[in-house]
Amino acid sequence: MISRRSLRHATVFGVVALLLGASACRHKYANPISKDSQQPDKVLFDTSIDDIEKGRFERARLTLQTLMNTYDTSEYLAKAKLAVADSWLREGGAHGFAQAEAEYKDFILFYPNMEEAAEAQFKICDMQYKQMDKADRDPVHARTAEFECKDVLLKFPNSKFAPQAQQRLLEVQETIADGEMKVGQYYYKKGGRSFNSSANRLQSLADQYPLYSRADDALWMLADDYLQLGDKYESRQADAYTRIIRDYPLSSHVEDAKAQLLAMGRPIPEPDPVAYSRMKYEQDNRTKRSLLSKLMGPINSRPDTSTAAKSGTPQMENYHPTVPLDVPATAAGALTTQEVGISVVGASDAIDKNPDARLNGAAPATATSAAPGAQDQPAAAPSTTAGKKGASAPKKLKQVAAKPPKLLKPLPEKKSSKKGTAAQKGTAGSLPTPDKKQ
Repeated sequence: MISRRSLRHATVFGVVALLLGASACRHKYANPISKDSQQPDKVLFDTSIDDIEKGRFERARLTLQTLMNTYDTSEYLAKAKLAVADSWLREGGAHGFAQAEAEYKDFILFYPNMEEAAEAQFKICDMQYKQMDKADRDPVHARTAEFECKDVLLKFPNSKFAPQAQQRLLEVQETIADGEMKVGQYYYKKGGRSFNSSANRLQSLADQYPLYSRADDALWMLADDYLQLGDKYESRQADAYTRIIRDYPLSSHVEDAKAQLLAMGRPIPEPDPVAYSRMKYEQDNRTKRSLLSKLMGPINSRPDTSTAAKSGTPQMENYHPTVPLDVPATAAGALTTQEVGISVVGASDAIDKNPDARLNGAAPATATSAAPGAQDQPAAAPSTTAGKKGASAPKKLKQVAAKPPKLLKPLPEKKSSKKGTAAQKGTAGSLPTPDKKQ
């Protein structure tokens, strides 16, 4: 038996669900055209926008495509192309986001000077940001989001989307740096020969992302890595302590870093006032996570960006992994300087004249004529004719080619008739006598 109270609650929840569903289906389009006109291209555009707001994305794209194909000089052409990308964005999903990104990039290519170009680039950045995984998972979307958000700041620095893109970039770099921190911690705890790997990761992290919320912890572990590696890295160890005191004056490792520098006989630097103000601002304005966010954190695929910096300039250079310390200097120089290039071959006949690199000890052959029966040899054995072009065969192959092949004994011929000519008899007599056993 259902009580009146439960029935009333069910009615209230049903009404709320209907209202939420109606609001979700009728989401206003962000870039409408308010001009009132009955021109056919304007009617097509308004119809497609109405379809987008009601979730009929495929129908809206067909209408917009009809507009662009039929009225190629319409004043709504740019808006129609942007609306196609927005429809894919609203449709969502991995496929929808990929199509939206392609359409936005086409819009920027065709209309780079319009205000909507900055909006299109920011939406690409935001799409990659929303697909970003946790720091210990695949960083492909995080790396792509970093690149796309940098494009907003580099190509459209004066747009209204630049501040939002800068904050997105700081949050993306926080996630990337956190991933590098986890790898460095793994090697640090492993110990032994892994201190080299830990130092390599943590050094590049501290240099590339100084605004990372745990950069001081990374420097502290980095200094301990150099301590474990021996006295020859004492200067690097002192540099790590110096950076903690100078660049992160409010860190919990400052006093320990000063004590280490005193024990090493190194000077203690003064804290940077700009770094002090920045850290103070970050501590006072750090976003506090809700209880629900903490509970859902372990099962949520999205990274936690509440500790990301809210001030300072993000790193605009691309991330370049450093060479580990245990790699020899000559090899390290080759890894960092040697590049693979592509060039056009000058002489087109080089493939015919140059020695074959697949043959051992290639040298020009001296044979001038092919051995009899060489045509009957397998294709793997190069003929002496190729020796004229500079390629030579191995010794074993030469010996095989030099021996004349054994000819099979011909079948016995029938006796020629008496009417045969003398020439025919001479030809028959020149053949070997057949064996009686045959």
